[in-house]
Amino acid sequence: MSDFFTLLRYTTLAGYQWQEPRLLLLIAVVPLLFVLRWALARRRANVGVALGPEVGPRDWTAALRFLPDVVLGLALSFAVVALARPQRTDERVEQSGRGIDIVLALDVSGSMEIEDLRPNRLAAAKRIAADFLRGRAGDRLALVAFAGEAYSLAPLTTDYELLQEQLASLRFGMIKLDGTAIGSALGVATNRLRESTARTKVCILLSDGESNAGSLDPVLAAQLAHAYGIRIYTIGLGQDGFVPYGKNEQGETRYVDTRLDETTMRELAAAAEGQFFRATDTAGLREVFSQINRLEKSEIKQTRYRNTKDFYLPYLWLSIGLWLLWLVLRSAFLSNPLED
Repeated sequence: MSDFFTLLRYTTLAGYQWQEPRLLLLIAVVPLLFVLRWALARRRANVGVALGPEVGPRDWTAALRFLPDVVLGLALSFAVVALARPQRTDERVEQSGRGIDIVLALDVSGSMEIEDLRPNRLAAAKRIAADFLRGRAGDRLALVAFAGEAYSLAPLTTDYELLQEQLASLRFGMIKLDGTAIGSALGVATNRLRESTARTKVCILLSDGESNAGSLDPVLAAQLAHAYGIRIYTIGLGQDGFVPYGKNEQGETRYVDTRLDETTMRELAAAAEGQFFRATDTAGLREVFSQINRLEKSEIKQTRYRNTKDFYLPYLWLSIGLWLLWLVLRSAFLSNPLED
């Protein structure tokens, strides 16, 4: 009985997908059929019937003569519902193919506070790296921060929310030892990727200076990474020469002389079959990440399985049952032979 009432609930009917939804408009025609029959009956000649003088008052049982019409209306309505073919579709998506494992190694040394990129180099790099993360699908990414030392902040993961949180947490001074330990950063990135079974392993290293800290030679670290099948993209950030760097005591813009060791950055990329990019402004940095995104695309294929199930049969049986009930009632005392 509960299943019967479930079929009639509005939430059940609203949850269906209809193969022929326009047929549902015919339900509004069902009451019009009875109105039309009543109008035609009014035009027929009346038959006089002699009644005795003692006719009792009508009671509620007189309304039962309308029961066959109600049953017939429901039978027709359920027939329309069945014809409209209520259905439910379950969709399952399967992914095949192998993603890419990527380590982002970002410089957080004091020089990243320079303001030739707005609002500064580190903030610009974080914002555009976050856009890069949002553009990946099916890839595992890890995050490495380095200054005078290098630390792994997030392991290889597809938890992009965690990566976004860790990326947002990057700040100046988070690594006490200042400097630029590019070799150490590559070493930590290689340690993350060396046991990876991904078809492609990539390290994206972003720095704005020359390697002046750490105990591991950057070129040797790049060669070690290449031995593990890791491709390195290096991004040189910022302009050379005198660039704005905060304010002095008088509130005037202070300028500092900065220079990128572009030669070493190119050697690192060449040693690991990668590429070197130079980004001197925010738009250039965004374009660099876009190029890397195009170079390292995942081959993730999606297969969709659709399983459609029909639910017209219960409504068809309801219609047939009510139709048979109407035939019984029509021949019973509830029917009015003078009207029919």
